[in-house]
Amino acid sequence: MENSQPERSAAVIDFAGLRPAAVPYVSFDRRELSEILKVYGRMVAAGEWRDYAIDTLRERAVFSIFRRSSEMPLFRVEKNPKLARRQGMFSVIGAGGQVLKRGHELASVLRVFDKGLKLIDER
Repeated sequence: MENSQPERSAAVIDFAGLRPAAVPYVSFDRRELSEILKVYGRMVAAGEWRDYAIDTLRERAVFSIFRRSSEMPLFRVEKNPKLARRQGMFSVIGAGGQVLKRGHELASVLRVFDKGLKLIDER
């Protein structure tokens, strides 16, 4: 009579050696994310923005803002620690790739969204 049990292997595989080395990713901390979401919530309530995405990459963290999720982002709020001692690690980038504001403090960079609305007369 044959044994229907599968044969067990004694080989042990170390999966830790198969993983790539731990790479630190840049992310927004709780305070930074709270400041960004406060501005985002205000603009959603005004009907300007509808969706967002957060990307944590090796060199920077990106908060992308969309009018519709199927479109390109209207704005990107980026945190790049490599620029902390130069122009500042926070920046707001427009849809065309132009840097709208850059600085060391996130609150001052986010003031770019505080500009008042302008009434356009189409006569």
